[in-house]
Amino acid sequence: MPLWIPVTLAAATFQTLRFMLQKVLSAVTLSAAGATFSRFVYSAPVILLLLWAYVAATDAALPALSRPFWGFAIVGGLSQILATVCVVALFKARNFVVGITFKKTEVIQTAIVGLVVLGDEVSTLGWVAILIGLAAVLVLSKTKDGPKGLWRQLTGRAPLLGLGSGVLFAFSAVSYRGASLQLQEPDAVLRAAVTLAVVVCLQTAMMLVWLGFRDPGEIARVWAARRVAVWVGLTSMGGSFCWFLAFTLQNAAYVKALGQVELLLSLLASLVVFKEVVTRREIFGMALLVLSILALILAL
Repeated sequence: MPLWIPVTLAAATFQTLRFMLQKVLSAVTLSAAGATFSRFVYSAPVILLLLWAYVAATDAALPALSRPFWGFAIVGGLSQILATVCVVALFKARNFVVGITFKKTEVIQTAIVGLVVLGDEVSTLGWVAILIGLAAVLVLSKTKDGPKGLWRQLTGRAPLLGLGSGVLFAFSAVSYRGASLQLQEPDAVLRAAVTLAVVVCLQTAMMLVWLGFRDPGEIARVWAARRVAVWVGLTSMGGSFCWFLAFTLQNAAYVKALGQVELLLSLLASLVVFKEVVTRREIFGMALLVLSILALILAL
């Protein structure tokens, strides 16, 4: 079996575990912001340690950080913070597996953001994939006890949080790519490691300042919940590392396609761990979204 396959499966597993832990934290001890902060504050030391180990092992020199780099890093880090807060808040509005599915719209929306921001062209198949994804969101946004009327369904809390997180994750991805390209360093591994370390440290500082002004007590609660929260940071680091390793071993399109196994893992977690009920409509909507993502991958 090629190495990229188990690595991708490990990345999807780490990511599912992280969102499960954040759901638990947001439900019993921490706010959405606190659960998000735990992801960054407990992963930052590990990331810095790994960067130091890589630099020491390769005897490489750290690249200079330009002003454009810092601009991209700040925008990307802030976008990811807001996106993660949206996802954690979404867990309180709808069940776990649907929350993960809404988050998956980032794949579709990245194509739209790329077109608007970078001028990337989208093929006919790509637009078909986007339309299928829109249909999936329409299906997922309708509930039995929800408001009547299409507009009220689309402007409900769950659809807005889900779509908002997708847009923010898309902007985050574009910004991270921009930051990495600013580094005058031929080693792609070092560029990615430096960008990741800088961004996570920035995110930790941003969240620390925000919580310090808005809810100082939440910082203490993040520390009090460290027995669970530290695993959020470690699974976040594990997932990021595995995704990166998989992308270095194989075409990103194949990695993304296999990475959709996260939806199945989320469904399993929803049913077995959280004892939530998944309706036929939600299963149909998730199937449509998976179809749209796969079609988009084929269009790239």
